[in-house]
Amino acid sequence: MIENSAYWYAVNTKPRWEKKVAKELDLKGIINYCPLNKVVKQWSDRKKVIFEPIFKSYVFVKIEEQKKWDIKRINGILNYVYWLGKPAKIKEDEINIIKNFLGEFNEVQVEQIGLQVTQKVRIKQGVLMNYEGILVEILGSRAVVKIQSMGLQLSAEFDKKNLEKII
Repeated sequence: MIENSAYWYAVNTKPRWEKKVAKELDLKGIINYCPLNKVVKQWSDRKKVIFEPIFKSYVFVKIEEQKKWDIKRINGILNYVYWLGKPAKIKEDEINIIKNFLGEFNEVQVEQIGLQVTQKVRIKQGVLMNYEGILVEILGSRAVVKIQSMGLQLSAEFDKKNLEKII
């Protein structure tokens, strides 16, 4: 028997179309969530309170597995956010955490936590899995890591996805 349970997914939207997409999803009866942040904008003659999407170019949708491809027909939606070759399912708890956090705090800022040069990293895959080194340089989606061993220094280029920060 096929289960008809709905899952949360993140969809990528056209730039600055998050609220339009959320409204269109509402009109079609599709459960969605576009987290908004209250921001005061200052112009030369006035101040105005506006609501901006927290996650630029993303809207969360809750839809049944067999209907998930219908979403792509909605104007403004570009694609799903993928993880390991499939549309990434997002846990209900994670959506609730975002809702609770935004309910408690105003003027929230979202920042990507990236790798930084001179940071200590661990290699997650491949022959050098679990080796630790120092991030020397970031080249687009690749990174150069310095690995010290036996008094020698090796430098190798890795896919950034294969590195994790050591805290």
